[in-house]
Amino acid sequence: MILLPLAPVEDGALPGPVLTEIATLYATNHAFFELSGDFPDPGRITVEQVAAALADELAREGAEVLLARSAGRLVGLAATLAHHPDPASEDPDPWIGLLLIDATAHREGYGRAVVAMVEDRFRDAGRSGVRIAVLDANEKALAFWQSQGYVTLRRAADREMGRPCTVLRKAL
Repeated sequence: MILLPLAPVEDGALPGPVLTEIATLYATNHAFFELSGDFPDPGRITVEQVAAALADELAREGAEVLLARSAGRLVGLAATLAHHPDPASEDPDPWIGLLLIDATAHREGYGRAVVAMVEDRFRDAGRSGVRIAVLDANEKALAFWQSQGYVTLRRAADREMGRPCTVLRKAL
């Protein structure tokens, strides 16, 4: 499996064929988006909505969207932040803002592999830990992150919608 940064083309737009692939990936995860409320109709996520969501992610300083491919097929996506999104925060760790694995390939090891690769990138950059905020309503995700060695730091509301979350950290 390879992990490659999503890069805008010359005019700042994201490449159309890749956007279509990513929108398909998002659409397989309608159960997650029903929990998150990130899209008005999780059963009908459009390329335009995904393009806007990715543009919002990439607009943050230190943000990166990484695409995971296996045998050429897009199997996952990880959005990362080099620093906490609140500039006033004294949190020294980078964050995983989103891990999305093709729902038709859940429980095949892609999530673990992508997380390990993201952690390796942060470790190689000299970072000593990584954090993630998981929606409390997403019990499967909480169990996944804990199985990967992440430990609970605190409960908090997410910055964008005030949803209850659990903030977890893993030492690198």
